[in-house]
Amino acid sequence: MMNPSLSMTAALAVVLLANLLTKLWLSGRQVRHVAQHRLAVPPAFASTISLEAHQKAADYTLAKARVGLIDMGLDAVLIMGWTLLGGLDALNQVTLDWLGAGLAQQLLLVVSFALIGGVIGLPLTLYQTFGIEQRFGFNHTTPALWVSDLLKGLLVGLVLGLPILALVLWLMDTGGDAWWLFAWAALVAYQLLVMWIAPNVIMPLFNKFTPLEDATLKERVTALMKRSGFKAKGFFVMDGSRRSAHSNAFFTGLGSAKRVVFFDTLLAQLSGDEMEAVLAHELGHFKHRHILKMMLTSFAVSLVGLALLGWLSQQVWFYTGLGVSPNLNGSNSALALLLFMLTLPLVTFFVSPLSARRSRRFEFEADAYAVSNSNASALCSALLKLYQDNAATLTPDPWFVAFYYSHPPAAQRMARITA
Repeated sequence: MMNPSLSMTAALAVVLLANLLTKLWLSGRQVRHVAQHRLAVPPAFASTISLEAHQKAADYTLAKARVGLIDMGLDAVLIMGWTLLGGLDALNQVTLDWLGAGLAQQLLLVVSFALIGGVIGLPLTLYQTFGIEQRFGFNHTTPALWVSDLLKGLLVGLVLGLPILALVLWLMDTGGDAWWLFAWAALVAYQLLVMWIAPNVIMPLFNKFTPLEDATLKERVTALMKRSGFKAKGFFVMDGSRRSAHSNAFFTGLGSAKRVVFFDTLLAQLSGDEMEAVLAHELGHFKHRHILKMMLTSFAVSLVGLALLGWLSQQVWFYTGLGVSPNLNGSNSALALLLFMLTLPLVTFFVSPLSARRSRRFEFEADAYAVSNSNASALCSALLKLYQDNAATLTPDPWFVAFYYSHPPAAQRMARITA
């Protein structure tokens, strides 16, 4: 019978290779499919989308796919480097030598891990923003704003993240066999708190929100909200154009604190009928309780994940099989947490089509609600403008869609709406 540590090592190697090969296969299919259909607009969109816009979307998709290949390779190298090549073990020893065993050392280990990963990924992030997005005319972010966002993000992450991280690590050490249940309750409360304070505390740190001033549009969306049985704290416009030409609309907040937020770029692109249809789509998500369903699913999955982590953290082979020597005279909670975070996505990737399919079903249901409560033609024209303005390809590969698309492709949505 194979040693459990060797079995764990072999399992990591197999899953990592299968993960990488599957992603490369999907990316290759997407690139070939988009490239093959680049020269002609699909017949269903021939009268509404120009060849120039169609080819821009294809080129944008192909450019992002090429960067995605680098990202895949980098992720695989990092996972190997942190685990079997001893990176995490070495970082753990450095922090132990500096602070000794204890909660402070564990916090430093996690923070150091996150910062090192962020620094390694920084060049690719910069290229995506100032290379690809800039080349296709989407980037409005200045270097100064980019640095400001980065520093604010780090500060918010430390202020909000360190307390809950310290609590989880403390519970892992002192909560007994049921620590994962207490940690789950704390994480659920934390997520709800963040969702509650986000509109008034977190989001204004990055964007400016002003009340919707268009009286005609405000009257229309207020009437839509009223006849649909919804209430919101207000309608706001976000200065999304400071960073990008991409556009969107969304709800934020919980309960009575819910806000309707429109990107300023969206207001510039859509007519009153189209804006009403887009808002009706967002209301459809609430009418069908999609947000609640997704939250409950997330909470259930996190409960199962923490229970699994609770068991794995007690197994010596979990550490040694992943290239880490567990601490003999101290806690291994941070090590267990980081190893779990590194390896779990390799497995969950293979069930991602299930969650993606569910998300696309939710979008179809929200579209149907919008058709029932607004103008179907306006919804179609709004979606087409959004696809065009965001350079979303009209010809994605079906398998790529199955794994990655949370929203249905344009052709499927238009067919459902017009039917």
